[in-house]
Amino acid sequence: MTQHKSYDNTVNYGIIFVLTLVHFTGDFYSSFFTPLLPAFVDKLGLTLAQVGLITGMVRFLSFIVQPVIGYLADRYETRSFIFAGLFLAFFFIPFSGIAPNFWTLLIVLCLGSIGSSMFHPSTTGMVPLYSGNRAGFCLSIYNTGGTFAFALGPVFITWYVAGFGLEQMPYTIAFGAIAFIFCIKYLPVPVSENLSHLGFFGSLKETLGKVYKSIFLIWLVMVLRAVTGQTFMTFMPIYLTDKGHSLVSVGLIVSLFILAGTFSGLLAGYLADKTDFKKIFFVSHAFMAPALILYLYLPGPFVYLGSFVAGFSVLASLPLGVVMAQKLAPKSRAMVSSLMMGFAYGLGGAVSPLVGKLADIYGLENILFYSAFIPIVTLLPIMRFPKVN
Repeated sequence: MTQHKSYDNTVNYGIIFVLTLVHFTGDFYSSFFTPLLPAFVDKLGLTLAQVGLITGMVRFLSFIVQPVIGYLADRYETRSFIFAGLFLAFFFIPFSGIAPNFWTLLIVLCLGSIGSSMFHPSTTGMVPLYSGNRAGFCLSIYNTGGTFAFALGPVFITWYVAGFGLEQMPYTIAFGAIAFIFCIKYLPVPVSENLSHLGFFGSLKETLGKVYKSIFLIWLVMVLRAVTGQTFMTFMPIYLTDKGHSLVSVGLIVSLFILAGTFSGLLAGYLADKTDFKKIFFVSHAFMAPALILYLYLPGPFVYLGSFVAGFSVLASLPLGVVMAQKLAPKSRAMVSSLMMGFAYGLGGAVSPLVGKLADIYGLENILFYSAFIPIVTLLPIMRFPKVN
């Protein structure tokens, strides 16, 4: 398949689908870890601090790897980053089920995380080329591939492990292999901006220029959103298990949280194309704290509703930050995408060891409660966002 830059208003949904499939496949396997945390804790006797360390390392690798790959992807026209990353994700993560100890589990999940970090910048940077005048909506479709994977993955893997055991997880590689072969056939070659001659700092100056303050504000908001989101996604399964929920129930609750984000991401992208990105950003972050409090304290079966409302609010702004950054710095699509997704997501998740340690000291419920109020801090920088249409 040959690639061409899309300068007209036509959306190439075929290529958007292939890019979304890459995103879905990689994130499907990445989603296995969180809902299985109670099983790993039970099997290997992990402490909350160790849970935080694993989660923090996985996020930290995203934080380190994605900007580097994003920088390279903007400069070299190759599919290597995408395919190497996808392979690492679908091949290594299933082996976490047979990890005999904490350190093996850590290594296997870190390799999978490196893979996930490698394909995200290139594919995200390619989306605007085929989006026509629907950049917000198409990025939301692409993002939905990831959020839907994170919604479906926990349901699948908790059902699978409950029925067949952790030791049978390596057989789940089959789906990834099929998707991998399909993507090799149909994924186009990325288009770079040919800025490699400028070097790292020269290319940053060329691509970010006068918009670096706006990019920083958006990035800061995305980091704070990630701190709250990762805290709840990492530790709520353990909290819910302590409250008496089964592993399958926890998987369903986590999936509802993320499934809600697939709807809110699409809705936010659609509305942002029609109105104003800044306005949608503000509304979603204003509702985040009360939604998370509901998630934490709604009793009995109402926790499913709380999970959906919380996920709807927390995940709505993810595609918006990426699209805003790409519009402000169109010459560095992969780089700014990695800043808003991997760098922000990874840095936000890198505090998980600290959160885990604080939870061991002060109690998990208290830490989750106070984390829910972090999004309120983001409202002031959101008010200073530039207007992007």
